[in-house]
Amino acid sequence: MGVIRVGTASWTDRTLLGSGWYPSDVDTPEKRLRYYAERFRIVEVDSTYYGLPVERTAALWTGRTPSAFTFDIKAFSLFTQHPTRVTALPAELRPDRDKLGKDTVYLREVPPPVVDQLWRRFLTALDPLYSVGKLGSILLQFPPWFTISRRNRQYILDCANRLRPRYRPCVEFRHSSWLSEDNREETLSFLAGHDLPLVCVDMPQGFRSSVPPVVTATAGLSVLRFHGHSTKWDSKNIHDRFGYLYQPGELREWVPRIQSLAEKTEEVHVLLNNCFRDYAQTNAQQLAGLLGL
Repeated sequence: MGVIRVGTASWTDRTLLGSGWYPSDVDTPEKRLRYYAERFRIVEVDSTYYGLPVERTAALWTGRTPSAFTFDIKAFSLFTQHPTRVTALPAELRPDRDKLGKDTVYLREVPPPVVDQLWRRFLTALDPLYSVGKLGSILLQFPPWFTISRRNRQYILDCANRLRPRYRPCVEFRHSSWLSEDNREETLSFLAGHDLPLVCVDMPQGFRSSVPPVVTATAGLSVLRFHGHSTKWDSKNIHDRFGYLYQPGELREWVPRIQSLAEKTEEVHVLLNNCFRDYAQTNAQQLAGLLGL
């Protein structure tokens, strides 16, 4: 059976810090990461979605975690075709704000040489994690308007080729066309044919960005992300969207599915992304207990 790692998508969320999950004397970034890593074997870094990672920070992470600890990294928003704040780009690579006429920029609006440079900086910053074996997967989470098409399949491969052979990509969809009954087999075959892990999701259903919880292995790594079951998934308030505390019975239903994936893959990463207060940490500890970890 493959290794199962359970953790959360963040350890520094503002509401988590105010929840009391960290003891009062665990009051610095170093202490918080050490405290977290004593309880979980993996964490997803989501700050890299909002801004490029910093090599010095990644090096500090390596020294604050046990040797068997793993960091999954969320890809920079521009790379997955999300709108990106102009100020999130390095100053020397930013488009002219006055000419652009807005505060955000899309991939199509950035010259290819600049995109190449951004990718190089992103990957170089992760070297400290890779060099000590603590880099897990790079999450390519595509937006709700990224529909199934030949062009978009090629773009997924383009991203994967930028990451390989050193880094391991995984793919999360936010448009149901990829995993609809008509297209599911085609999508899974495409991912398996290119050794790309599908990110299985548990999320609210019935919304435009809802994707069904297809639990299957398409590569040697499996990744599951739990987004909760909020009835306010379409809210612009991130805490309304992710502020959902799973009940033990809901988590228990996932145990045989996770174990089934572990029987088919070398490793399973399970990330609780219901990041409001200590909900994710509480549920991750409960799920790890149910799995006997």
